[in-house]
Amino acid sequence: MRRINMTRCDSRRNGSRIIMTKRVVTLAHYYTQPEIQQMADKVGDSLELSLFAREAEADTIVFAGVRFMAETAKILNPAATVILPDAGSTCSLVTQTDIVALKRWRDSHPDHVHVAYINSSAEHKALSDWIVTSRNVDDIIAHLIGEGKKVMFSPDRNMGAYLNYQYGYDMPLWSAVCEVHDKFNEAALNEALNAVPGASHLIAHPESPLPVLKQAEYVGSTSGMLNWVKQYEGNPKDVIFVATEDGILYNMGLARPDLDLRQAPIYAGCQCNSCPYMKMNTVEAVRRAQQGEGLVIDYLSPEAIEAARKPVERMLEFSRRYTL
Repeated sequence: MRRINMTRCDSRRNGSRIIMTKRVVTLAHYYTQPEIQQMADKVGDSLELSLFAREAEADTIVFAGVRFMAETAKILNPAATVILPDAGSTCSLVTQTDIVALKRWRDSHPDHVHVAYINSSAEHKALSDWIVTSRNVDDIIAHLIGEGKKVMFSPDRNMGAYLNYQYGYDMPLWSAVCEVHDKFNEAALNEALNAVPGASHLIAHPESPLPVLKQAEYVGSTSGMLNWVKQYEGNPKDVIFVATEDGILYNMGLARPDLDLRQAPIYAGCQCNSCPYMKMNTVEAVRRAQQGEGLVIDYLSPEAIEAARKPVERMLEFSRRYTL
């Protein structure tokens, strides 16, 4: 874990010396613990945090999330020092993707546009034509296919399978999954739904398996699910099952304390599905990162940053023009 010097000179005087404390901005994903979110300057999903990181006038960005998110912040704001509180905060979509094999797969479809989910490494992004998030993936792929382009999708097999099913696409898919969302189980879900005496609803993140997504009343991004809950106008006694990482239930509960919100089960009786990598962002680790200790994202060359930046910028420009 590397420690950096967090002070330099500015206009604040201390005797004969002029001292500056670097501006540190802390970002936190919805899947981090409530205590971490309360320490953050901005809480959001991948798209919101990417946009915020790009425009942040910060010397240092502490990213309470996972490594690909911190890398994305560095790609979009290379002048800032970006620190991940715990070097172990990775993502199964990254660890399940061999970059050499990915390049061979991409090269085997030379007439396709390679669209990659933002849950991917900087090397993965550099092999992509477009980056998408769960919030804008539907719109961007529909836009590309509407232009007559062939599309291949990586790395999330579940998300790609849902898009193929929902819209009749025939996209070649990479075969990695989010180990958290992939645990949601159709049989356990049916058992839970049948056990509710009154009305029940299911909303789900598109990283979940297709049999679960087929039953969902709403499929969308983390922010999309949060907005769905905020706008819910049904009977507050209804039970709303949420098929995503349990961190978002904190934000949903704050927004709608009147609702019966439950995480969808991963097997009979278990509503206990957390991302172990997000939970590595402890209060102590974030505090240390705010003081300059943690994994500094300084290993990306300028050439790697530029190659990864282009598909991310395409996404951000599309989002500004069409969806935000």
